[in-house]
Amino acid sequence: MFFLYGLLYTLAFILMLPVFALSAVFRGKHAAGFFQRLGFLPKFKLDKRPVVWIHCVSVGETNAARPLVDELKAKFPGHRVIVSTVTRTGQKLARAIFKDTADCVFYVPFDFRWTVRRVLRHFEPRVLLLMETEIWFNLIRESYKSGARIAIVNGRLSQRSLDRYTKIKQFMKRILGYLDFALMQENDDATRIMSLGLRASKVRVLGNLKFDHDLDENENAITAELQERFGIASDAPLIIAASTHSPEEKWILDAFKEIWKSSGDNLPRLMLAPRHPERFAEVAALMKATGFTWVRRSEKVSSRDKTAEIILLDSIGELRAAYPLAEAVFVGGSLIPHGGQSIFEPAAIGKPIITGSYTANFEASVNEFLEKYALIQLEPVTEKTAVSTLATAFGDLLKDENKRKELGLNALEVMEHNRGAAVRTIDYITPMLNSRGAR
Repeated sequence: MFFLYGLLYTLAFILMLPVFALSAVFRGKHAAGFFQRLGFLPKFKLDKRPVVWIHCVSVGETNAARPLVDELKAKFPGHRVIVSTVTRTGQKLARAIFKDTADCVFYVPFDFRWTVRRVLRHFEPRVLLLMETEIWFNLIRESYKSGARIAIVNGRLSQRSLDRYTKIKQFMKRILGYLDFALMQENDDATRIMSLGLRASKVRVLGNLKFDHDLDENENAITAELQERFGIASDAPLIIAASTHSPEEKWILDAFKEIWKSSGDNLPRLMLAPRHPERFAEVAALMKATGFTWVRRSEKVSSRDKTAEIILLDSIGELRAAYPLAEAVFVGGSLIPHGGQSIFEPAAIGKPIITGSYTANFEASVNEFLEKYALIQLEPVTEKTAVSTLATAFGDLLKDENKRKELGLNALEVMEHNRGAAVRTIDYITPMLNSRGAR
């Protein structure tokens, strides 16, 4: 099966080469880290200190790794941490937030045996921690063969992924057999990964690392900068539409027009933060067509910043710092069948949150928030009903300060109740961290 996987992976890689080449010419996302992914890595001088490799995918997993890295460095200051990502946005964020804690941030290798082996020789990791459920077959097998201990942390396995992996169940059982542990977020995640053949003795449910979110000093400074630059004040309440996807921005902008018609003297402002950077220009064009005054975070400071009705947050890694300025937050990827983006960051700041109906990516957590009245979830919308539904939800929330406070306090309570996954994770993998490498 490994031979067939290698053959198919190589074929897919060859077919993608024109895409990589065009992406390099036009500075697209597919070319990001290409040579690093072939094993041409930043300099790294080995010493006697053990190396812990934490692999993330993109922004979500990188953010989730923050409390884990903090706890790891606090408990094991003599260990070196290296962090890999797949996406360009994840890489940029990782370089920013782990600049003082990681010894190296790099792109994960393409999943060929030879590229993975190059990385393993370069860093000689004692432990490999795979955030959520990043299952790369050669990465896991070659790491195991090198003597590294391997664990899935903050593990998540959706029903959709399970259905896909079930088609190669015997192969998956072999791959998962290389793991020392799978530390999952929820009971359902644990049940699903065990159904693929992982022994129950290797599986634990430790909760979600994203509940351990805290703003750091750098983010507090960014919050103050954003507030000063854009003149954010309570007499013009700020709505943040976070991690949005197409066509959510169009619906939100049209809903914002409706809100303005009934807002009286306290006219709200809107901050849009699209999920994917390659869509910043597209969303800017939508904003321009509204007739509202608007600015981009990436532009030079101007006199328009303090009065613009719409702000485009076209930056990486600043959304968390913007949340404290909001009166209400919409979390995107949820009005369409995407599965929703993270609700944890605005909840940790005690902000009232609105999502759409598609939140399968965080199903268990969303259900808990709903049970505790810590979240407003909209009914499914169509292109015809989306604007009016959003306008009503935001309008009602902006008019009711007590409702905003109640939702925010309840969200904080849910977050506090579920904290501790980072401590539990480090406690559980301590034997791996203390091991001397060879199995």
